[in-house]
Amino acid sequence: MIRITLIGSGNVAQHLIKVFIKSEAIEIVQVFSRKKEALLPLIDSDKIVTDFKGLKEADLFIIAVSDNAISEVSSKIPFQNCLVAHTSGTASIDTLDAKNRRSVFYPLQTFSKNKAIDFSVIPMCLEAENPVDFDFLEKVAKNISNAVFSINSEQRKALHVAAVFVNNFTNHLYQIGQEICDEHRVPFEVLKPLIQETAEKIKTLDPVDAQTGPAKRNDSNTIEAHLDYLTNENQKNIYKILTQSIQNNGKKL
Repeated sequence: MIRITLIGSGNVAQHLIKVFIKSEAIEIVQVFSRKKEALLPLIDSDKIVTDFKGLKEADLFIIAVSDNAISEVSSKIPFQNCLVAHTSGTASIDTLDAKNRRSVFYPLQTFSKNKAIDFSVIPMCLEAENPVDFDFLEKVAKNISNAVFSINSEQRKALHVAAVFVNNFTNHLYQIGQEICDEHRVPFEVLKPLIQETAEKIKTLDPVDAQTGPAKRNDSNTIEAHLDYLTNENQKNIYKILTQSIQNNGKKL
């Protein structure tokens, strides 16, 4: 059995707890959380610790906390030369305390606590300081995912920035679309097939080939009509910036 201890109680930690519990090859030794009650629905209370001094030895310690807490948390692990990984998309492997063997176990996905997710399709981006530790991380990752990649710290930063564009920013545009619909008493449901088709197209087309719309066509009459229609200055500015970016085909504005 692969013995893993998780440190953290947020979205990523909770989803890792759920998927590790399902694996016959993985045993969760402990989970560290300052708020024990946050994890009680997920794992036995005797496996939850609230003091770093109560941590037991494990094959792998996975730190799933905010980026600015990784360094401090890793320094509090009361062991030396053990394998420690963080789950951040942007933090360097060097953020971890050098007293232990450092690595990264980054699941590239958006996580919400109450939304079930299929880990088998989540890209697991791995990094380690030596080949033996990488092979071990790969073994862990392959127990929960069919998509495992070797990604160094610089590549991971690029992926994370790209992920913000395709996920976080895109979701914010969904919110703006819903606000416009709500303001004019149009069901947002009407747009969902369009959202789905847009996502489906990039499975077979490059995004540049899938692009459609008035900016792509240089349809200035429609663009001006949309800008005249929008009364919210924030929405209007976003519309202008995205239109200009599409017309520049991704070049700097």
